[in-house]
Amino acid sequence: MSLLMASGIAWRIMKPLGLSAEQTRTVLTTVVYYFFLPAMVLDVLWTAQIGLHSLQYTALAVISILFGMACFWIIGTFFNFEHRRLGALILAAAFPNVTYLGLPVLEQTFGSWARSVVIQLDLFAISPLLFTLGIVIVRHYGKDTLNSRQSAWTSLNAPPFWAAGLAVALNLNGLVSPGWLSGTLKLLSTAVVPLMLFSLGLALNWQSMKIRNIPYILPVILVKMLLLPLFALFLVDHLVLPNDHKAAAVLDLAMPSMVLGIVLCDRYQLDGALYAMAVTVTTALSLVTLPFWYQILMARF
Repeated sequence: MSLLMASGIAWRIMKPLGLSAEQTRTVLTTVVYYFFLPAMVLDVLWTAQIGLHSLQYTALAVISILFGMACFWIIGTFFNFEHRRLGALILAAAFPNVTYLGLPVLEQTFGSWARSVVIQLDLFAISPLLFTLGIVIVRHYGKDTLNSRQSAWTSLNAPPFWAAGLAVALNLNGLVSPGWLSGTLKLLSTAVVPLMLFSLGLALNWQSMKIRNIPYILPVILVKMLLLPLFALFLVDHLVLPNDHKAAAVLDLAMPSMVLGIVLCDRYQLDGALYAMAVTVTTALSLVTLPFWYQILMARF
């Protein structure tokens, strides 16, 4: 996994055929989001166990992210952060990279069953929260460059959510996928993880690292890598889930900052460079923090 991310970093440096990291990442993430990821969502949720525990995943993720947002808002308000920085860093401190990094990490750590945990956390909780409350926050602290009056809910009108709705309907009605279709979906699903990791490497911009931004990044590290997972660990004890599912869900919420936030920062004129630095630093630190949290979870569950 690290080699795949390193390959994305190498592409950023070498720029084969003159293709920049931004151009390449835009194409790859668009193809994954609109084609390969919906296929994986349909494949996983069609046969997943969906029920009361799905609502528990939603509650765990939503409450944990709201906790992270509140913590950083208190810190940013106390130290009087500029609005453009505060809005960007609230996103960086609260929203984890549950899919682009969480999916490959959890699948390799716990097994293929963990894909269902990741997808339910993302599509039933984190992405809806990002595209509603998250957009409200960036609109408040930033500026709408396109003067769009569209509702934040319109962002949920996207293929992964369509695939999730279709998969849940097929699942609950007990319909069985024909062999040719399930085989095709599984083949498409295998492309998601390597493309996500390579795209994540493309997004890591070491030129965004500025010494003057360290005082802003340290609170992000505190909230994102320590307080939020610790709160999720406390909260998951009150849920009725299998222990391995509890561990997988908390580890997913302990992921570094979400890459997608860079797009929102650019769209609403927040401090995108500062956000990019937060993504780069937290992703690098995750090589240490994720094994740490994994050891804690295995000892607890």
